[in-house]
Amino acid sequence: MQTVHLTSRNDFAEWRGVARRLLLEAVPPDEVIWVDPGAPQDLFGAEQSVGQVTGRKVGTVPQRFIDWAEAGICHSDPERFGLLYRLLWRLQKDKELMEVRSDPDVGKLDRRVSAVRRDAHKMKAFVRFKEIVDDSGRERFVAWFEPEHFVLERTAPFFARRFAGMLWGIVTPYRSAFWDGERLEFGDGGHKEDVPADDALDPVWKSYFAAIFNPARLKLAMMKSEMPVKYWRNLPEAELIPELIRGAKAAEEAMIERMASIPPSRHLKQMERAEPGLPVTEVFTSLAEVKAGVDACRRCPLYEMATQAVMGQGSASAELMFVGEQPGDQEDLSGKPFVGPAGKVFDAAMAEAGLDRERAYVTNAVKHFKFVPKGKKRLHQRPNAGEVKACSFWLGLEREMVKPTLIVAMGATAVSSLAGSTTTLGSVRGRVTVLADGTRMYATVHPSYLLRIPDREEAARERARFVEDLRGIKGAMGW
Repeated sequence: MQTVHLTSRNDFAEWRGVARRLLLEAVPPDEVIWVDPGAPQDLFGAEQSVGQVTGRKVGTVPQRFIDWAEAGICHSDPERFGLLYRLLWRLQKDKELMEVRSDPDVGKLDRRVSAVRRDAHKMKAFVRFKEIVDDSGRERFVAWFEPEHFVLERTAPFFARRFAGMLWGIVTPYRSAFWDGERLEFGDGGHKEDVPADDALDPVWKSYFAAIFNPARLKLAMMKSEMPVKYWRNLPEAELIPELIRGAKAAEEAMIERMASIPPSRHLKQMERAEPGLPVTEVFTSLAEVKAGVDACRRCPLYEMATQAVMGQGSASAELMFVGEQPGDQEDLSGKPFVGPAGKVFDAAMAEAGLDRERAYVTNAVKHFKFVPKGKKRLHQRPNAGEVKACSFWLGLEREMVKPTLIVAMGATAVSSLAGSTTTLGSVRGRVTVLADGTRMYATVHPSYLLRIPDREEAARERARFVEDLRGIKGAMGW
């Protein structure tokens, strides 16, 4: 039995050197005891020192293991070193092991990597610097943070890039980071008392937080993905939360009531100058002005996470208007509608049906991308009724400006936005119906639906039906 005492809690290079020596000597995982560096030392226990191998090649592993191990070693689980060595040992015989997510060891490491990445994200979001002046009169900033895992070393370079012009320090219970404007250095951990209790910036944080607190996000704010309670003690604005929560219900009801009847704040002065009874189209006189309004829209919480609003695109005099659900990941990044995977399906089906996208105006019922983050991906979430209702103001303006002969609703969200929540896609698909204002609407599925069908034969049938729906548009338009 060999006992390994590492000097660092999260130094991947140190662990790798020892693991390579053990691998070279063919020491199986169950014959190695990895002692957590933070654990008390046993003065009377037997110990066998294990050296490092630095230059000699021992074995090969896939890059995924390296990436995961560099993150996983920062987890607070005292068994992390043994888990990594066990996987390293097994990878020598099974090079595809890291692809088997159902494997207990792979799954355990996957969960630990995810936890470390979440903790690093929380550190970026919830560190609050306090201003101090040292003996030489120089302005410095220091922050206290209590991470769940050993993520300071992974996350400190982010602060060095973001606050390169500041002199700052971040103190955690296990280690501290310091930036002098040129170099990032690390030292021993500290205590919360080492950081000033408050400073002149606290009122600014509180005012800002009170101004942006959104009751519609209250449920998220109580979940791990937003602002876990355990981080409140580090945030000066957290003392406002109980009072904001108490008034959240009334504020949420007032917000929902308002957002269907008023434009964004940047246009309030224009509306105030308008004569009583003047149509909204007299305030917004072009699609360019509507786009400016969409870009500044704060009617629902979706703008907070999205990269940008995505306005419709196409001719202002188009006879045909397509309305989808909302922008996707690629649309959110590019600022253009239907350019991602669903957009490619749409373009191909249009071409097959003999329709020219250039002759149409293409938009969405909701203008911001709604998603939940998962690792490096952003997973689509369907907008709720309140968000669709908030954005109906902008869709109405697009319809007023373009005045299409026919509107094609693609998907259930578009149908409910245009025809009301009681109208289902199945009841109107493939035929022309007349909306309350006299506009003709034609309905079909959203192209993204075709991408989600797992069975290839069924997907092919549904795609053919989608193309037939598009061909029906030509008949409805008399083309």
